[in-house]
Amino acid sequence: MRVFITGTAGFIGFHLARRLLAEGHIVHGFDGLTDYYDLALKNARLDLLKAEANYTHTQAMLEEMEALLTAAEACQPDVIIHLAGQAGVRYSLEHPRVYVNANILGSFNVLEVARVLRPKHLLLASTSSVYGANEKVPFEEHDKTDEPMTLYAATKKSMEVMAHSYAHLWQIPTTAFRFFTVYGPFGRPDMALFKFVNAAEQGEAIDVYGMGAQQRDFTYIDDLVEAIVRLIPIAPSEENRVPEDIANDTLSRLGPFRIVNLGGGQPVNLLPFIETIEEVLEKPLKRNMLPMQKGDVPRTYASPELLQALTGFVPKIGVKQGVTAFIKWFRSYKAAT
Repeated sequence: MRVFITGTAGFIGFHLARRLLAEGHIVHGFDGLTDYYDLALKNARLDLLKAEANYTHTQAMLEEMEALLTAAEACQPDVIIHLAGQAGVRYSLEHPRVYVNANILGSFNVLEVARVLRPKHLLLASTSSVYGANEKVPFEEHDKTDEPMTLYAATKKSMEVMAHSYAHLWQIPTTAFRFFTVYGPFGRPDMALFKFVNAAEQGEAIDVYGMGAQQRDFTYIDDLVEAIVRLIPIAPSEENRVPEDIANDTLSRLGPFRIVNLGGGQPVNLLPFIETIEEVLEKPLKRNMLPMQKGDVPRTYASPELLQALTGFVPKIGVKQGVTAFIKWFRSYKAAT
């Protein structure tokens, strides 16, 4: 299988590309290597990918349509997986235009590439942030997502809506999956686990927002990649409509389009999560207890029923196992840099 992946210098794109390469597939990566966080970490990921014989890479921005189309045409992909974009809820408060450019214009360019090249399946990364502060839990794919609390969430919702229109107009089989607080080795430095462990190792206090009352449906990276890999051959169609689709209208009646949660449905309170980090590190974390930040949501909580119906899989790696793996990687990475 030939796979074109945007965002392979990123956390999730890197892990997915490695998995596909290990299975013998041909992968072409596309990434702009923005300076949103430390480029050394992005380059460390890329160095590992470029060492693989079946990996090729293009460095350019999603907004550069000509470069994107040229790279994808050279790949002639069976599958396009769009993971690139501007991440981070809080960063969107200070740099909103970056999100519009990357997540709306960039995603539109990916849709145009798919219209031209007609892959067997187009898969797009969205986020649990689109659910906003929904009080109904767990979050199900058909729940209301019309009240985003940040521009980041709004741009990802916009991408989903644009993708639906392209699936309808051009009959492009499309799956948009919503991520739930993904963590693990090679994770982003702006994510809570990286920040907490880094602070602890330096003897610094951690900032605990929402007074620690927030809940997150943490998803370990290996579980997330497993879910994506299982979804790749399940291009939305009437032939693979499952009972959950019928009950909740998750497979569009207007085109081959489906939204799927990628989360385990096991939310963890922030304070017990911090206590798990302390247990693995074998040291206490000094805490600055702070109010909720603007744009933050009180909880994320996935319903995994559709994912399970489609793939027979539900993320299952527990927080202690995942945190332990991250800390082992973190110490090794820091020792080598």
